[in-house]
Amino acid sequence: MKMIFTSQTNPVMVIQNFTSQIDLCSTLPPHRNLQRKETIYVGWDKPPEGWIKLNSDGACKGCGENSGCGDLFRSSDGRWLKGYIRKVGVCDALHAELWGMYLGLDMVWRDHIPQLIVESDSKTLIDMVTGNCKFSGGIPTLVRRIRNLLALDWHVQFRHTWREGNRCADWLATFSLSLDSFAATRLEYPPSELHKFLFDDISGTCFPKHVQLVV
Repeated sequence: MKMIFTSQTNPVMVIQNFTSQIDLCSTLPPHRNLQRKETIYVGWDKPPEGWIKLNSDGACKGCGENSGCGDLFRSSDGRWLKGYIRKVGVCDALHAELWGMYLGLDMVWRDHIPQLIVESDSKTLIDMVTGNCKFSGGIPTLVRRIRNLLALDWHVQFRHTWREGNRCADWLATFSLSLDSFAATRLEYPPSELHKFLFDDISGTCFPKHVQLVV
């Protein structure tokens, strides 16, 4: 291989630039940009026999000026049992999700359901109510109410899902923003606009989700 060298007008400057590049490389953390995305497929899973699944979500728009929540309950065969929506008012998305989870758990407890799986697409919310994160100040009121419900005589499991696996609850939460009243609305039958999402869930339809992995 033939190598060609060109003369430099300022060789000292060239050497200084070269050494500075070496120093820069040595200070950068390894693999800082070695990130790749992997495609997974997400869907809604039916609960085991004898269990009820609660999917919960919250929604807000206008910088929290209009917030609401929605829940739905399904049996082990994927059948709709009931649902509810409620307009919350002024709060952020996390507090809307907290309201949704609290009202859903309270409704299930009042209906004397002994075994419940709670699914949410907010990992932060699940960590808060299960005690997997610490609060710098006092425990928020809704978190304390949820924990009080969990301490009662029943079996409750929490599972995190991606938004693609929580589409029905997401639709209900968004729909709650259109309500005129702040009272909770119990839904004995699903709205017709929700039928397609329910059919996708019960038939095992999955949707691609790109997740970022750090190598």
